[in-house]
Amino acid sequence: MQRIFNKETPKYIGKKVKVAGWVQTIRSHGQIIFFDLRDKSGILQIVFTPSVNSGQAPSIKASTESFDSELRTNLLSRMSSGQAQKDDIYKTAKEVRPEWVVGIEGTVQKRPAGMVNPKVETGNIELQPEKLEVFSKAKTLPFAIDDSGYEISEEKRLKYRYLDLRRDRMKKNLIYRQKVIQAIREFLFKEDFVEVETPNLTKATPEGARDYLVPSRLQSGKFYALPQSPQQYKQLLMVGGLERYFQIARCFRDEDPRADRQPEFTQLDIEMSFIEQEDILKLSEELYIHIIRKVFPEKRITKIPFPRFTYQKVMEKYKTDRPDLRRNKEDPDELAFCIIYDFPMFEWKKKEKRFDAVHHPFTRPKEEDIKKIKTDPSKILAYQYDFALNGEEVGGGSLRSYRPEVLEAVFEVMGHKKADIKKKFGHLLEAFEYGVPPHGGIAWGFDRLLMVLFKEKNIREVIAFPKTGDSRDPMMDTPSEVDESQLKELHIKIKKD
Repeated sequence: MQRIFNKETPKYIGKKVKVAGWVQTIRSHGQIIFFDLRDKSGILQIVFTPSVNSGQAPSIKASTESFDSELRTNLLSRMSSGQAQKDDIYKTAKEVRPEWVVGIEGTVQKRPAGMVNPKVETGNIELQPEKLEVFSKAKTLPFAIDDSGYEISEEKRLKYRYLDLRRDRMKKNLIYRQKVIQAIREFLFKEDFVEVETPNLTKATPEGARDYLVPSRLQSGKFYALPQSPQQYKQLLMVGGLERYFQIARCFRDEDPRADRQPEFTQLDIEMSFIEQEDILKLSEELYIHIIRKVFPEKRITKIPFPRFTYQKVMEKYKTDRPDLRRNKEDPDELAFCIIYDFPMFEWKKKEKRFDAVHHPFTRPKEEDIKKIKTDPSKILAYQYDFALNGEEVGGGSLRSYRPEVLEAVFEVMGHKKADIKKKFGHLLEAFEYGVPPHGGIAWGFDRLLMVLFKEKNIREVIAFPKTGDSRDPMMDTPSEVDESQLKELHIKIKKD
């Protein structure tokens, strides 16, 4: 017999089924034992009753003093109407404890009158078991999983993350995370995009944050870097003629963590050829709207089309480039998107005494400002744009520099010498010499978007196995030391302070 999910059982009234899962709660009314069996789909009530011929005098008088007469009659009828199980099944059921993993075969029956639970999807039926198998036992859990879990320390929750994921809120977050990804793919495939995976072992390049480095065993003294984003690869895909690319991409940045950051995170990465800024803004707006209507129909978008502000205007009016435009900030189901554009191309780094790109060096300066790159970089605007939602930045992108001479000029403003530019970005500049289309794109902070949509205050609540605030994983005990032999193979020595 093939196992079915709990939520499917109402379709099998009067028929035998096989279910499996975790015993969430156990209740005894006299000698009648009730299990709430939990699987990924929901809860199913299992009813165990002793055999009337077992020598155990069934009595529920003491446990049903507070029950009304109809309910008492229903309980008594279970033990006298031929529904009682064999003695060995009942004996095993008495030994079971919460969170044990079991498999059960039995007949689906309607619940007696007065015992229907409309709050549960399977509340009108129950299972009369004929076979009970214990797959594994469970120790007492280190914390409760039948509540939100917010009051439990982060360290403890992440140490036992596999238990934390059993709570309804966490399970729902991961299920809806997948629903959002499915909606994204549905939309972009209809728009003729191609989903492409790009490498996770790449080249260390200066893109703003620190790279995570991976030593090479075969090329002694050399290193790969984990990608801060697929930035150069997606531009090379445009050179390769793909024209419309997207990826649910894993990204890595060695930066100081905070509530909306993680050392590894997910972004929706999009790149398009032969477009203007308006094309990517329109596509992104339509995609956001599609996700909300498809996955979160109960939520309300404050204004469509999304309000737009230049960077200068939004800073003058709101003193931030990610304003919260909700009309009622106490309403968590209100979604106020807005678009910010015309960002400065460069910002001055006082400590380093040099200019740096506000977005990244591949951003295209405004056409009319290109001639001022070397003479007055502080006044240059860029084809850069951000999407904000309820006070959080959830997406950002730009049109890209596709003329090698402009890209070289940008790197020079940032303090890079020509030799360094060729060494670090020569592959991209060379690719542009073989015919490159005008192109641009956007990257969504996927975890941060879900944090807002799920009404969470921390992106760790929407990631299956996140790191702590100081980038550790208490469950796997990482980062950790490695064997001396591994370091020797990599030609690495640890220098102790």
